Amino acid sequence: MIYPGNFEDKIKFTRIREMVKNYCLCTPGKEEVDNMTFSSDFDAVKIQQHQTFEFLRICLEEDTFPTGYFIDLRAPLQRIRIEGRFMDESELFDLKRSLTTIIDISRFFNKKEREDYPYLKELAEQIEVFPFLLDSIDGILNKHGKIKDNASPELARIRREIFSKQSSISRKLNSILKAAKQSGWVDSDVTVSIRDGRAVIPVAAANKRKINGIIQDESATGKTSFIEPTEVVEINNEVRELEYAERREIHRILIDMADRIRPYIDALLESYHFMGVIDFIRAKAKFALSIDATLPEFKDQQNFRWRKAVHPLLFLQHKAVQKEVIPLDLELAHPKQRVLLISGPNAGGKSVCLQTVGLVQYMFQSGLLVPMHEASQMGFFKDIFIDIGDEQSIENDLSTYSSHLFNMKHFLRYSKSETLILIDEFGTGTEPMLGGSIAESVLEQLNKQGVYGVITTHYTNLKHLASQTEGIENGAMLFDTHQIQPLYKLEMGQPGSSFAFEIARKIGLPESILGKAKDKIGQEHIDYDKNLREIVRDKRYWEQKRNTIRLNEKKLADVLERYQLDLQNVKKERKEILEKAKNEAEFMLAKANKEIENTIRTIKESQAEKEKTKAARQKLDQFKEDATQKKENVENIDRKIKQIKDREKRKAEKATKTDKPTAKPIKKTPETPIQKGDTVKLKGQATPGEVLDILGKEAVVAFGNLRTTVKQNRLEKTDKKATKKNQMNFVVSNATERVRESKLSFKADIDLRGVRGDEAVQRVITHIDEAIMCEAPTVRILHGKGNGILRQMIREYLATVPFVSNFKDEHLQHGGSGITVVDLDV
Repeated sequence: MIYPGNFEDKIKFTRIREMVKNYCLCTPGKEEVDNMTFSSDFDAVKIQQHQTFEFLRICLEEDTFPTGYFIDLRAPLQRIRIEGRFMDESELFDLKRSLTTIIDISRFFNKKEREDYPYLKELAEQIEVFPFLLDSIDGILNKHGKIKDNASPELARIRREIFSKQSSISRKLNSILKAAKQSGWVDSDVTVSIRDGRAVIPVAAANKRKINGIIQDESATGKTSFIEPTEVVEINNEVRELEYAERREIHRILIDMADRIRPYIDALLESYHFMGVIDFIRAKAKFALSIDATLPEFKDQQNFRWRKAVHPLLFLQHKAVQKEVIPLDLELAHPKQRVLLISGPNAGGKSVCLQTVGLVQYMFQSGLLVPMHEASQMGFFKDIFIDIGDEQSIENDLSTYSSHLFNMKHFLRYSKSETLILIDEFGTGTEPMLGGSIAESVLEQLNKQGVYGVITTHYTNLKHLASQTEGIENGAMLFDTHQIQPLYKLEMGQPGSSFAFEIARKIGLPESILGKAKDKIGQEHIDYDKNLREIVRDKRYWEQKRNTIRLNEKKLADVLERYQLDLQNVKKERKEILEKAKNEAEFMLAKANKEIENTIRTIKESQAEKEKTKAARQKLDQFKEDATQKKENVENIDRKIKQIKDREKRKAEKATKTDKPTAKPIKKTPETPIQKGDTVKLKGQATPGEVLDILGKEAVVAFGNLRTTVKQNRLEKTDKKATKKNQMNFVVSNATERVRESKLSFKADIDLRGVRGDEAVQRVITHIDEAIMCEAPTVRILHGKGNGILRQMIREYLATVPFVSNFKDEHLQHGGSGITVVDLDV
């Protein structure tokens, strides 16, 4: 059920319908758009959605889909149901072209695998095609849509005779015209003309009696007469009779074709219905492309989770001027979170958010793809009720508020768990106190009936109800408190402030007026609004802080991965160097043995001849020198291997440190007296300093901007480069140590007895943040038993912290104190 009757006008779906219709190619497609409406049949909507999404893929991936001739021939087909009626040449030609398009569409899907376009392929398989009708039409029509001469033997005979007669007339007229020109009765540039289907000669009015014949026509001025010579009158009459015979034969041929088509009219009408459905699906896909729509996940249930949803009309409007639309993230995903109560500043986007929900859900259940992220999840509803705008009517004796109450009566009577309700400015139109109480009662009852919905309001009592009632969730349209302007972004889980005083101050309302207004409304209400703003500010701060931590953790993971990759490369490089050195050593040893053997053999064979012995010794010396050079190369390789091993060892030590990384020891300089200008550090510390002066056994040292006097035996010299390398390790070590010490010293209990207002809330925020950092599973908040306002403020804050999985109040039997136990999911 859709309520009220003008629902489509209220959510502007009529504009969506017109836009879709503009993409249609034929009248049947436009009629399908006109018949498009909300459906509560899940299976039908599922088929429509998949068909449209498959055609969206065709638009993006295929360029051969036939769209040539989407022509509506249903009226001529209905006309020839009566025997003796026929379709004229142009209609028959359009029938041929449109049937060809339908056949091409069917052939397009038949060539595809079923898994490519299963829903569209199933739709196309149900359609009959009539190639024999196309063959019959081709037998009587040429490629220009005119009846062929050989459509029948009789027609061929008639047209031959007509051609023969016309040729005879042409010859005789040319002969008469030539004689008239020679006699000067007509001008030399005159040619034969046609008047009322008969061939005539234009003659000046003064000479019209000089040519025997019948005057068939005159010019507007009467100066020219068009004469049909007597010699061709009879032949022209014969041609006219043949033309009548030709027309009768064409009618007979067309009637005969209508008789062939008549048995298949019903099937042909189904084919044209199929063409209209395909045109309708194509139009929906084209519209989906224009608004960046897609098919999200959907189930036959009411829960929904939208990501980056946008209002389609707002999207097109902004797209035309190249502006970005702020998307909407909305989630009503379980029975404890069914109704979203949106509050916030005026002109902050509350009504647009509500209209977006109504329009997008209506579009989806009307078979249209929706503009949101594909990872979203759509719900499915049997009813959608909306109360938006002013329905006051003099004729029906309805005021603004009474029209709202009339709608509420309908909502209460017909709403159920499968109903989506949309109410804008809930409770307005009457005295605020009374209107707010009635709205609260109506909302409680609707919540008991299990409805889903989105409601916008400014009433504080409704915000309180939402924060205390299961099934109702607060939501806020965010506001930039620095620039005093709305952000048009919805944030769920907390109520929003109206920022009335800030907006009034920005507009320029006098401060005296604002001061009096604050005095009238009361400090408690001002504080409540202030606390809401501060909670929003603090939550955004901590969310930004957590995002920064996540980014840093990701960077550290990337660095670790890079170091591990470098380590693998070093291991590979070391293995290659060792293998190469080993091979070279073995080769050098084998060559040395061979050279020694050759030298000994040469000396023996020469029987100690001096020259040969000397030459052999020189050759051996040269080999020795080469070997020495290679030995040096091997030693270089050994040094490189040692350097690689040392580098790998340092990286391994750095990667395996977990609890408390220690700084790399700095190479000590020789024990020489400390002098002015030396770089030193305190023993056991990593921070370097510069010696400014020596005062006996003490030294004046500058550690950054800090000057201090230290005993020399507490100092040791250090190297500047080594110190810089150790500083990073020292910082990491200190940070890790601080986290470890925080975990050891963290206490789960925080005592707020005697603490009030903002200070108490700030201490809770700090304590919860420390608990999350220390991965504490539980926090216990001790507070005064009777301090209900503080407890409520704490509960509202805890409801906004993502890591808080549960919290509950417990009361001790002694001390008159209460405890809020908070479970953390860290």
